[in-house]
Amino acid sequence: TQILPTDYLAHGVDGDGDGKVDLRNSVPDVIMTTASKIQSRGWKRDQPWVQEVRVPDEMPWDQTGRTNKLPLSQWAQWGVTEPNGNPLIDNGLKAGLALPMGRKGPAFLTYDNFDVYLEWNQSFTYALTAAVMATRFAGAPQFDPRTPEQGLSGDQMKALQTKLEAKGYDVGTVDGILGTNTREAIRKEQMRLGLPVDGWPTPELLAKL
Repeated sequence: TQILPTDYLAHGVDGDGDGKVDLRNSVPDVIMTTASKIQSRGWKRDQPWVQEVRVPDEMPWDQTGRTNKLPLSQWAQWGVTEPNGNPLIDNGLKAGLALPMGRKGPAFLTYDNFDVYLEWNQSFTYALTAAVMATRFAGAPQFDPRTPEQGLSGDQMKALQTKLEAKGYDVGTVDGILGTNTREAIRKEQMRLGLPVDGWPTPELLAKL
């Protein structure tokens, strides 16, 4: 977990009841303090934050993405199912559809609680990894990695970011890392080029830019 000194002062919890908050040596203190911090940002108890799903071969890919929250009934209408193929059960919540490795890779519904966690640690990859690990601890099976399209090497990613930057996109630092800004720029270029809008950088996209 990551706790700043100000978080320690505002949200420190004596989880083991020994009369002090010790975030170096007490696991209960760390867990309870982390929970207090996340709840202060709007975390809702007993609500999910990620849910693995299966996506069809074709759907409106431009509707995917973490921030486009839709009812599960809408995702189901487009052919999104449980990992085993069973229909999605509408839980009354809205979720975005995250495709961290494109439309042919693993797929996850992301709920408001995921966004709360992402506010705390703004790395999408870090947050999604933590969320998936949490579901595993809660009893979920290993997610299906599927077969993503070939991605880009570090040097190819830098070349892609350089091309996107030349087109006026703010990709942040040209570092070869697929961050949020780079993903959004990729989605916009995929839409412009008539490619499936899934935010995944491929050799085909690099060649077309």
